[in-house]
Amino acid sequence: MYRAVFFLHSYWAYLVVLIVFLATINALIGVFTKKPYGAKDFRISLFALICTHLQLLIGLVLFFVSDKIVWFSENVDMSLVMKNKMMRLYNVEHPLLMIIAVILITIGYSKHKKKLSSAPKFKTLAIFYTLALAAILYMIPWSIWF
Repeated sequence: MYRAVFFLHSYWAYLVVLIVFLATINALIGVFTKKPYGAKDFRISLFALICTHLQLLIGLVLFFVSDKIVWFSENVDMSLVMKNKMMRLYNVEHPLLMIIAVILITIGYSKHKKKLSSAPKFKTLAIFYTLALAAILYMIPWSIWF
């Protein structure tokens, strides 16, 4: 089961990065060109939200079945986990910052729906999706990807 979940989490991440990148670029283009907010823009931001939430669910399953996660092992000295760069990445940093990224996307999506005109909608999406994209790109374990 671990291998299947790990495979799914790893390859779904490519889609997440691509879609969040596209949604961020779309929002930034909307801010700078002052174009009207349309159904296509809504679908792009919604698809980014859905993809990141699915990745979060897959990641949470992986968190509980992975042998790299030691939170649930008996007699684990967390000071050793925090001193080891890779263990800290998998046990603390990556999960925490990715959850923050999903929260940013969720907040941005929710707030933009309440705006009545195009400019504030794009501005809200641009701010929150850009911050989320930065967090995602910062916490991807690049050494494993390439």
